Amino acid sequence: MNPVPLTVPLSAVYVGGVQLGAYALERLDPAARERLLRRCSTNADNLDAGRWETLPLSAFLVEEPMPLPYALLLTAVLGYAEYAYGAWWTAAAFLFGHGAATLLVYGVLRRSAGPRTRRAVDVGTSYGFNTVLGALTSALPRGPVRTAARVGLLALAVRPLLRRERTFTDTGHLVALGLGLGLSLAADCPSGPKSSKIIWMTRVTQRMSFRSHSVL
Repeated sequence: MNPVPLTVPLSAVYVGGVQLGAYALERLDPAARERLLRRCSTNADNLDAGRWETLPLSAFLVEEPMPLPYALLLTAVLGYAEYAYGAWWTAAAFLFGHGAATLLVYGVLRRSAGPRTRRAVDVGTSYGFNTVLGALTSALPRGPVRTAARVGLLALAVRPLLRRERTFTDTGHLVALGLGLGLSLAADCPSGPKSSKIIWMTRVTQRMSFRSHSVL
């Protein structure tokens, strides 16, 4: 009898690891916890100081355990992306959105933000989540359904910016979603050099994901 290969969804491993890390942080001394979060934050002060390692690190930390509905939604979105396009594609899209949205917001904050905002704790999964969510709209049927989904997601992302108590992370969410929608629109383009590159990258990442699953 041939053994059944064990395949572990990397999306579930990631979400579970972030959640366990959040519970572990809660057990730290409050001062030590605050220092760690600030040290790993992609705030303007850290990036001005050249602490670029915070770009990937901040995607693996959250200030407090994620609410169960959000954790399940995050797992579902990343899990579907992993199923449809492969683990490497999902990881690349997630980290691209997380890093690019952070840098774009930083480009604005570094000149206009006050001291409190410049050193704010800025960690979490939401930028990458919004990018992957936007990119997945290309998996919907073409036509009104896909268009309605994109418009609806944009409306949800814009709504927090209309509030008086909006924060820079609200802007980051909109930017990250826009990056994801940009990826989906690029996938919609008719065949050509640009589309060929996207198809080639998707195939490569799917093969790498298949090989990584075969090893597990």
